[in-house]
Amino acid sequence: MTPQDIQARVLYRDKRILVVDKPAGLSVHAGPGGGASLEDSFEALRFGLPHPPALAHRLDRDTSGCLALGRTRSALRRLNALFAEGRVRKTYWALVVGQPAEARGRIDLPLKKVNGPQGWRMKATADGQPAVTDYRVLARGPSHAWLALYPRTGRTHQIRVHCAVSGWPILGDPLYGTGMTDPDRHGLQLHARALSLPVYPDREAIEVEAPLRADMVENLRAQVGLQEEEP
Repeated sequence: MTPQDIQARVLYRDKRILVVDKPAGLSVHAGPGGGASLEDSFEALRFGLPHPPALAHRLDRDTSGCLALGRTRSALRRLNALFAEGRVRKTYWALVVGQPAEARGRIDLPLKKVNGPQGWRMKATADGQPAVTDYRVLARGPSHAWLALYPRTGRTHQIRVHCAVSGWPILGDPLYGTGMTDPDRHGLQLHARALSLPVYPDREAIEVEAPLRADMVENLRAQVGLQEEEP
């Protein structure tokens, strides 16, 4: 990404924190094999400070949307504590294949990292770490549903596994769902829609939203008859 690209994706900025709209298809940081990452562009987000910002949490490579960064060490510690304590309210939007029976619900399934011939993945198992996701149906189509998902814990791949195990995997999920075999795949249809960050004790929480990316708008229109971005 060019400096102009990453700066154009800033959704919120103050003296202590930044929230950027992470694009789908780009890792937040380089993996063991290297390669391009969002962190490569953080130098362009200094905005006059002596050091670039740092990641306060993670999003999967193919997930888009709100990503919080700390601009100072103290701000990063504050954000890390808020995420660890479960005090950050996170909202995700997803297009799933299949439909929940109820308009609202909770998925309470522990998750554990397991290794296999194709590499590691997360599995719902009784001896895993606690993992809870609430959901709400925003719209339904003949074979798909548009969901708002509210993870109450922060396990790796939590939303993806919880949706898949529930019988309605996220469209385009190559690991837990329909993946490349689905003819209308445009990438993982999962978007970090909003963050609510209670960073300052004497102020209301910072509320940030990321607009839907174009491929999700296209798929939501095709599958659930989306007319406008807001449900």
